[in-house]
Amino acid sequence: MRQIGVSIPKVDALEKVLGRARYGADVSSAGALSLKVVRSTRPHARIVSLETGEALKVAGVERIFTARDIPGKNLVGIINKDQPVLASERVRYAGEAIALVAAATLEAAEEGARRVGVEYEDLPAITRPEEALQAGAPLIHEKGNLLFEMNILKGDVQAGFQDAEVVVEKTYTTTWVEHAYLEPDAGLAYLDEEDRITVICPTQNVHYDQKDVASVLGLPAGKVRIIQSTTGGGFGGRLDITVQGLLALAVFHLRKAVRIVYSREEVFQATSKRHPLKIKYRTGAGKDGTLRAVEVDILGDTGAYASYGVAVGMRSAIHATGPYQVPNVKVRNRMVYTNNPWSGAMRGFGVPQMAFAHESQMDLLALALKMDPVEIRLRNALRVGSETPTGQTLTASVGIGETLRRVKEWKDLQVFSRVDPRRPYIRRGIGVGSMWYGIGNTGVTNPSTAQVEIDPHGQVRLFTGAADIGQGSDTVLLQIASEALGIPLSEIHLIRADTARTTDAGASSASRQTYISGNAILDAVRRLEEKALREAGWLLGVEEKDLFLEDGRVKSRTSAAISLPIREVARRCERTLRGEGAFDPQTTKLDPQTGQGVPYATYAFATHLAEVEVDTETGKVKVCRVVAGHDVGSAIHPQNIIGQITGGVTMGVGFALMEEYIPGETESFVNYLIPTLKDIPEVIPILVEDREPTGPYGAKGVGEPALIPTAPAILNAIADAIGERVYHLPANLERIREAARSGSQR
Repeated sequence: MRQIGVSIPKVDALEKVLGRARYGADVSSAGALSLKVVRSTRPHARIVSLETGEALKVAGVERIFTARDIPGKNLVGIINKDQPVLASERVRYAGEAIALVAAATLEAAEEGARRVGVEYEDLPAITRPEEALQAGAPLIHEKGNLLFEMNILKGDVQAGFQDAEVVVEKTYTTTWVEHAYLEPDAGLAYLDEEDRITVICPTQNVHYDQKDVASVLGLPAGKVRIIQSTTGGGFGGRLDITVQGLLALAVFHLRKAVRIVYSREEVFQATSKRHPLKIKYRTGAGKDGTLRAVEVDILGDTGAYASYGVAVGMRSAIHATGPYQVPNVKVRNRMVYTNNPWSGAMRGFGVPQMAFAHESQMDLLALALKMDPVEIRLRNALRVGSETPTGQTLTASVGIGETLRRVKEWKDLQVFSRVDPRRPYIRRGIGVGSMWYGIGNTGVTNPSTAQVEIDPHGQVRLFTGAADIGQGSDTVLLQIASEALGIPLSEIHLIRADTARTTDAGASSASRQTYISGNAILDAVRRLEEKALREAGWLLGVEEKDLFLEDGRVKSRTSAAISLPIREVARRCERTLRGEGAFDPQTTKLDPQTGQGVPYATYAFATHLAEVEVDTETGKVKVCRVVAGHDVGSAIHPQNIIGQITGGVTMGVGFALMEEYIPGETESFVNYLIPTLKDIPEVIPILVEDREPTGPYGAKGVGEPALIPTAPAILNAIADAIGERVYHLPANLERIREAARSGSQR
């Protein structure tokens, strides 16, 4: 029986196809009260007064909660706890939660929310990071407007540029991007049979949620239970506390079941966004295209609260040079508070923005040196033995060169025409984009735990805290357990993402679950095996060292006649055999002055090639085809990887061409564009399997890498088509039309 490298049906596919999956808004309880949030209409203001009398007169309204009702610490946040569940003295962005109305019906809750009176004293609102850093700027937080600064220093940048024959210096900017996940934030909360405050909601980390909610309520963590509902996408947007604290607060006081469902307008207004970055980028290369020096200055808008601003700042700085060998590096990253919507984690943690910049630079260097864009990348690509900008030596599984070669092989076999005689206004272009991505959290411990057990009835169970948010971790982790145990996957029962039944597996983010939780499961199986062999030795009258586990059976090394199913061992010894496993990738903390260290144990690599058609009259860009080469280490579930790549390419098309959240203007999908079925190009996946020795069966991760190279490839293809480059994302109709006019005049 083989489970690795096999595209079995995903274990949750049938219930989703049949409409049986229960998402956050589907979970309900008889008599549950409805909640509605009162939100700030100001970007920055003191709350002078909060009047609830008229709202309490609405029939059906039971109670209105304010910051005064929070029994514990009114602050949440994974890295920096600076965001209140309900604003107390002042608000820092338009849409911030101020009060919470609980009522018998949604209609009553909504009417009550409308009648809550809030008097404000407006404060100066800062909308630009540059303004926030000016001397004398109004303070958004008492500690100052600079959330985080990081520097990476390697070699001698000044000498590197003096040695360069060609220097390219440009500035790139990106905007806010909405996660646009399928379901709105929603959930149900109640007291369970053990009097625990229980919250069922979409989330990417039940154990993070448990800690923050318990802190808000002033309770021990064990008195709070978080259960992940079926989750309609996350992309980083489910990492922060949204509905969890509100639901739990209401249950704490009312001792009744409550539920909440954000409107789509609330999701747009009150949840995190992708960080807008301003990237000043300078690259120097020799005549042969070899990179000599890179200097980058990154300024990010983290909005009103920190969220994952520190993580985005660190990762964007570390990945600033791209998947290339650069001897001399200087990177500065600053993440700044403003009164804009708060920015958080979004698929890639700043790397998609940086890839847009470093891949544009590589094409500009190739143009200046009259080199092929793929060739200049191959010449500089990281390989085994290369040293990264943080001083880490790569020892294995560095497949960037192979992704470039495989994409080039595909391209060289094609016949490509840049013009369409029937449509002279159409220009065609080809572009490539490469990337690297560190698997797991940056330079910190980020372990996972898991348990595997076989009870006396032969029932096999896998316990994992990992949240499946559509990426397929339930299936992949079961495959790993099945392969290791030698027991059919269909005969293993999965218990997942429930703080009362599973231990901490860390977040489903940073493309980490296959690698880290997969290894934790293998460790759990090893420990279960040790116990099974000990018991089997006693049952069979054989020395334990003579036994081993294979294909679900305990076997003898010396006698083929001695063989016993592992489940039979549990039955005969009349007790549950259980293995507790853990895994924490080997990293080191980065030096605070130079950024030197080992931030990740392994990296994923990828190259995308995009073919586009540009209508020079309208500015419309059609992405015809994307060839996506990905080094995944080892493909545990090839079809699932292909699905991830296709979804990532689709999101990359939106990031490149249309998605743009404008504070104060964007309200919902009415004025926020995302790709539709007609915008999805033909996707040709190429899986490169450069095995990672420390990965489960050689695997790494592909969740975020699937997105990152798409936009750079598209922007380079557009420049190839029209002879002019766009430096601000998204490259929408207006920007493309302006660039096309500039290109035609050259």
